[in-house]
Amino acid sequence: MTPALSATLHTDFADAVQRTRKALSEQGFGVLTEIDVTATMKQKLDADMEDYLILGACNPALAHTALGVDRRIGLLLPCNVVVRADRSDAGTMIVEAMNPEVLVQVAGDPALQEVADCATAMLSAAMAALG
Repeated sequence: MTPALSATLHTDFADAVQRTRKALSEQGFGVLTEIDVTATMKQKLDADMEDYLILGACNPALAHTALGVDRRIGLLLPCNVVVRADRSDAGTMIVEAMNPEVLVQVAGDPALQEVADCATAMLSAAMAALG
């Protein structure tokens, strides 16, 4: 199992973020949180880094089902989706989403498998829409 589902885009950062938000939305995910890692590192540490944004994506129906199986699953929600510039290839953006199979492995509850399978299909479709 790979820890991430990913897509590579040859575009600028703003376009990659916009396209990622749209692809997630089309699969029923909303973005609950946004962390601008680049700005945070600059502000807190005066450290420069490439464009790097973490989107906290959530599909309410899937989250509700998963929380019904194991309340501790909230520790792994929302699903992080990273949009970042490829440091080794200018003009290339990488979008990565946590593989929902991680939820099943971390929680150790097979009852989460159906939710993970559904979330994996939806996030994989979102990644495919980006490519």
